[in-house]
Amino acid sequence: MFFRFFRWKSSVFQSKLYTFAFGFAAMKWTRARLNNFFFILGVVTVVVMLLTFDVSFIELWDHLCHAGYWLLPIVGVWAVIYAINALAWRSIIRSELQAGEHVGFWRIYRLTITGYALNYATPVGGLGGEPYRIMELLKHVDKQRATSSVILYAMMHIYAHFWLWFTSIFLYLALAAAGDLPMTPVLGVAFSLAIVLCLVAFYLFGKGYRKGLVLRMFRWISRIPGLKGWSTRFQENHHESLQRIDEQIAALHHQDKRAFYSSFLLEYFSRLVQSVEILFMLLLFDIDGGGDFCGIMMTYFHAVLILSFTSLLANLIGFLPMQLGVQEGGFVVSIAVLGFSAALGIFVSIICRVREILWIVIGLMLMKLK
Repeated sequence: MFFRFFRWKSSVFQSKLYTFAFGFAAMKWTRARLNNFFFILGVVTVVVMLLTFDVSFIELWDHLCHAGYWLLPIVGVWAVIYAINALAWRSIIRSELQAGEHVGFWRIYRLTITGYALNYATPVGGLGGEPYRIMELLKHVDKQRATSSVILYAMMHIYAHFWLWFTSIFLYLALAAAGDLPMTPVLGVAFSLAIVLCLVAFYLFGKGYRKGLVLRMFRWISRIPGLKGWSTRFQENHHESLQRIDEQIAALHHQDKRAFYSSFLLEYFSRLVQSVEILFMLLLFDIDGGGDFCGIMMTYFHAVLILSFTSLLANLIGFLPMQLGVQEGGFVVSIAVLGFSAALGIFVSIICRVREILWIVIGLMLMKLK
């Protein structure tokens, strides 16, 4: 039963790989046409999100007024988060560059923001972002290395998520042992299953990093009803290119461990910085543990747990645009587990949704910035 669940969870990553195949096929289009396609897709999705926002304007305005000037650091901290993500991706890109090739940090930073904007705005969390990044990197490197660097970064992004969930379990257990958080049999069972899930994920990622992942993932996709014929034809037409991508994926772990671990540590660190956003909102509700350094740190640990549990729920259902409804429910549930009010969960979810929309708009604007 557990492995059936894990196979279902891996379908989210399979759907991401399907988008890389879309990116391969889309190279037949001109870059200008693809850029306009992704831009229009993002604009239409943002308009739909605004029209279907499940909060009245009055309620939204009340929450924004409650946030006040804190909204600036809440939105601004993501400029730092995206910079860390860009550094993590740059570590991978630089390991694959040949003599005379160069991709500047600011270009990677712009592609990072735009890629995440498209991922937030489109279904399956990768329908737009990854193919767009591949397309833009083709201006600097060949198709195989552009694709492998994007796949490697996507893998690292997911890999760091599993490590966040894994370490957060032990953080919760430590705080529970200190008497700060409750511990129940239900939570014990849930944490045990989560630990097993993470260990299996580490094993599979280890195999992927050692031997490559693309061809193996296409074989998994071929088992999905209705996709076997397409997957077989795609592998036959692009077998040599896919094999080279797998070789480049394995080469990062084997030949450039410094780039591998620096990328991983940066991605993991970006999650810790992301928790600062939730810390700001907890402070807005006067949740500061007394206001001294120890109290603020304890509140920060709570913010890490809220982010971890919410992202777990959001990633379990990764096919909805911006995980509509899932993220909100995740915030309410994770905050309730820590003993805080549902009103706080609703506030955090709404402010995070507003922040996401703002950064989607920024990402779409950067698409047109030459």
